[in-house]
Amino acid sequence: MNIIIDYGLGNLASVSRAFEREGIECKISRDVEEIRNADSLILPGVGAFQYAMSSLEEMKLIPVIKEHVDRGKYLLGICLGMQLLYEKSYENGEHEGLGLIEGTVEKLDVNLKVPHMGWNSISFNKQDPILKYINEGNYVYFVHSYYIKSSNSELIAYGEYEVRVPAIVRKGNVLGFQFHPEKSGEVGANLIKAYREMIR
Repeated sequence: MNIIIDYGLGNLASVSRAFEREGIECKISRDVEEIRNADSLILPGVGAFQYAMSSLEEMKLIPVIKEHVDRGKYLLGICLGMQLLYEKSYENGEHEGLGLIEGTVEKLDVNLKVPHMGWNSISFNKQDPILKYINEGNYVYFVHSYYIKSSNSELIAYGEYEVRVPAIVRKGNVLGFQFHPEKSGEVGANLIKAYREMIR
């Protein structure tokens, strides 16, 4: 079973529906044993980094998530969930993340409107199976005020918003989408379809 982690943040029902439409059987859960025994984990989220990490810690899920990754199983972070994959965030202070990918989460310091909200095209940095059913220049739907700064060794695709915004990242069995695939129409559905093939 694929588990969508319920830690109190994010529109879990819409994420679940989007994944089930593409043939990924999902269950929304906060049960430690169900999460520990999951075939793959989906970590969604909208909101504050600090609150999200505190919630995962209170639920005793941080070691469970890290153990899942260490066992070679897939983990997909969406929006805030992607940012949690990194080492730390500078949103309202300095806060430790899951540390599964090297890099930091920093404020979008641009002259454009923040939050970055709406449709934006993505460019490919390198080929990856997650890109199998989409094309460079496709549009996806973003809602965020913070973005990833890293060495970009994990960068699969990015958007331009005065700065280069990592949109899809992957380090082994750990993946992240900064945008919302469940709000990204056919492109989002095709990314979920590619994820389905990866986890099988």
